[in-house]
Amino acid sequence: MKFLRTLLAALCFAWATAGLAGLEEFDFTGNVDEDHFKELIAELRCLVCQNQSLADSDAELAQDLRREVYDLMQQGQADGQIVDFLVTRYGDFVLYNPPVKPSTYVLWYGPFVLLAIGILFLIKTVRQRTRQTETTFSEQEQARLKAILGEEADEDNKSYGDKKA
Repeated sequence: MKFLRTLLAALCFAWATAGLAGLEEFDFTGNVDEDHFKELIAELRCLVCQNQSLADSDAELAQDLRREVYDLMQQGQADGQIVDFLVTRYGDFVLYNPPVKPSTYVLWYGPFVLLAIGILFLIKTVRQRTRQTETTFSEQEQARLKAILGEEADEDNKSYGDKKA
């Protein structure tokens, strides 16, 4: 039991310090400003995690991309050049806010199209249900139905009257 507690404590410590090791490997005494670096990697998406930025991700690819961005900043490249390099290499998916262009129309407008299709389907279904015609009975069927309902009503009244008395 003591071994399990020790192992659990070690795993918790390793997990907690893993997130802290992300930026400490970089030397910000040179050309690269730490705040500027953090802002840039926060705008780029981790291709493995997909819902985290490069700044937040602990994936190996995110670490490699942070190193790549840092190296490009060390070389003196501007943000636009770095972003263009990554987009050329990995596509618009690397950006949290991809530009609106024909290749990203599905990403930008797809949810609205699906919502519109869903609303049209709902309207069509509701209209079909309201347009359902009532079934009409022939005169013979109506007379038989009245007779059945009349008999049941008479029986209900008789039994109700019996209970009253």
